[in-house]
Amino acid sequence: MRKIFLNRSGKMRSIWWVPVFFTLLALFLFPIIIVAERQSVPVPVFIQALLILLVTVICQFLRNEEVTEITGKINFTLLNQFQKGIIAGAILMIAPALLLTISGMVNWKLNSFSFSTVVYGISAAFIIAFTEEFLFRGFIFKRLIESIGVWPAQIIISGLFLLTHLNNPGMAESVKWVASLNIFLASMLFGFIYIRTKSLAFPIGLHFMANLTQGTLLGFGVSGNREESLMKPEFLQASDLFTGGMFGLEASLFGLATLIIMIVLFYIYLPDQN
Repeated sequence: MRKIFLNRSGKMRSIWWVPVFFTLLALFLFPIIIVAERQSVPVPVFIQALLILLVTVICQFLRNEEVTEITGKINFTLLNQFQKGIIAGAILMIAPALLLTISGMVNWKLNSFSFSTVVYGISAAFIIAFTEEFLFRGFIFKRLIESIGVWPAQIIISGLFLLTHLNNPGMAESVKWVASLNIFLASMLFGFIYIRTKSLAFPIGLHFMANLTQGTLLGFGVSGNREESLMKPEFLQASDLFTGGMFGLEASLFGLATLIIMIVLFYIYLPDQN
């Protein structure tokens, strides 16, 4: 029985830290959920982000390891990786938008400029990216890799990532299959980048800028959620398979093609940071 829970060094096996993480997260989150339900309001995303960060810090402390083992070292390289992620995230969404424009499937209108729209879009996109990457590419991803290997960990985390998006608005009919494949592969890409860079900065930057570009800048849905935007796309009798419909570019064939090309390019050219 001892061998099931402890490794040869007498420390708890990595796989058991996954339920520890979720148990601690539940202990912190459930009281907040109860209060939020009584007030008929959702739990703010920034609260979720803080709790995930807090539980990550606690688990690392219990393991006698630094948080930087998860995040990567806090230095100029971290900032550089974040900037590269921003560039990649913009390309990931601008490319399919350009393909839609060139093919004559969409016209563009400029919405009235609002500084508050940009500020809200940036903050919301960053907090969501931070929250999801810390949850799906952070502590539990690291422990799964140590326990069962890279590919099984990637598949499990990508499956969980997909499950959190399945009930979003616009996830219906033929678009659902394209969106599901796109989301699953996007998670695989985020995970691959994390493994290669050994830092959360790049995937956070990519995730953040992809959402910001798709939603606040271009005016598409972001996983089915729509907010105020600077641009407004008008679809010209185009199939939802190409536009992504209500769900957004991440549910379009053009978006899927761009994602696959980016995965291949990163696999070939992104160096492994030792």
